[in-house]
Amino acid sequence: MTLSLISARNLLRRKGKAAFILAGLIIGVATAVGILTYVNAVASDIIHKLEQYGANILITPQTESLSLGYGGLALGGVSFELEEIRQSDLARLEHIPYAGNIAAVGPVVLGVAAVSDQRILMAGIDFGVSHILKPWWKVQGNMPAKNEVLLGADAARVLNLKAGDKLPVQGALMPVSGVLAHTGSQDDSLAFVHLEDAQALFNKQGLVSMVEIAALCKDCPIAEMVDYIAEALPDANVTAIAQVVKTRMEMLGHFKRFAYWISAVVLFIGGLVVLVTMMGSVKERTSEIGIFRAVGFRQRHIMKIIFLESGMLAFLAGLAGYGLGLAFAFAALVAEADGNPVRIPFSWETAAGAVFLAMALGLAASVYPAFLAAKMDPNDALRAL
Repeated sequence: MTLSLISARNLLRRKGKAAFILAGLIIGVATAVGILTYVNAVASDIIHKLEQYGANILITPQTESLSLGYGGLALGGVSFELEEIRQSDLARLEHIPYAGNIAAVGPVVLGVAAVSDQRILMAGIDFGVSHILKPWWKVQGNMPAKNEVLLGADAARVLNLKAGDKLPVQGALMPVSGVLAHTGSQDDSLAFVHLEDAQALFNKQGLVSMVEIAALCKDCPIAEMVDYIAEALPDANVTAIAQVVKTRMEMLGHFKRFAYWISAVVLFIGGLVVLVTMMGSVKERTSEIGIFRAVGFRQRHIMKIIFLESGMLAFLAGLAGYGLGLAFAFAALVAEADGNPVRIPFSWETAAGAVFLAMALGLAASVYPAFLAAKMDPNDALRAL
């Protein structure tokens, strides 16, 4: 009869204690797995949603100006010098670290155009990346082709224009291809044309007024990317629109650390359950251990039997704890989903980590009981019969 078979039969004979050890380990592992899975899923969801917010890095020309404002009241500013950004300089962004994580680069040309008896702020943009930089746009009509214009909701209302009408811009008629649905941003008051059309209209060939960049991702630090972009474009101001991102991620980090402490406490309690139960089991098996020693079992054999028992239970607890932890995390995410789909991918790394954690905890808690069993005097053990 092998030692593993002896251990398995001992567990079957003492189902109550085995179930108690199994429950303690499962609760500890499930708590750790559930918290880790929940926090990682929330972090990924935050990153995914923020990636849909469009541009999060802004490049503007350097300006030497004094801001005139007091108590939150803006009174304007005195600008000494303002330079446009050369469009050719944007090619340097392809060579910075993390360049592969830049989702879109959107140069913008701004200018004030005369429209009949009104003046309107017109923006020339690259419509090829507008779906990345401005994913919230909903167009009533079509995106503009060359020499066509897309009006914001307020601009269309003030000018009394709709898709299919013509907009008189500085002596030329530009067909209105569509009107943006109300966005609640400055886009509502603008007229959008192709970048090349705006450069020709405002005599800014090869120049851009600002650049929008979408580069928010899980594996690229925005602060470092801003520094790299600033080095590549030393004559421009580079800022990250990341205040909300930073706040939410910091809050998530605090919650993550707190959750780890809670998991550690629960795992420690699970380890104590294993320790106490295994020590009780060893005391109950005094005569059995004496017989094993009398028939030739060495101390290492006795210790191996104890470790095999805890290892078997810990392996099962790791698998069950991983499944139960996923179920807890899924239930918590579904409760907060508000109808949005919830996806928790299976992770071999997390599953292996759960099994390893359970076995490490179970074996560590069995060291002292195994040592006591191995050091037991066979003569004293046999007298207990």
